[in-house]
Amino acid sequence: MNVDEEVQRLREEIMRLGQAQTDGSYKVTFGTLFNDDQCANIFEALVGTLRAAKKRKVVVYEGELLLQGVHDNVEITLNPTP
Repeated sequence: MNVDEEVQRLREEIMRLGQAQTDGSYKVTFGTLFNDDQCANIFEALVGTLRAAKKRKVVVYEGELLLQGVHDNVEITLNPTP
């Protein structure tokens, strides 16, 4: 799977696990993504995929590097598709 495919799968997983917002975005916490069995099976490096998605402005979250436990409550926002 290349980076673009992983980012697309991440979008799908955030939509599955997250809460839809009125502006068309979705919100989910890092802990929810990290601890989900399906996500664990899809993404070998979830943090790397999140960073790639952030760089492409697909998602927004505070900070640069998210770590399990420390950042479980960090909210990740999936931007609405244009």
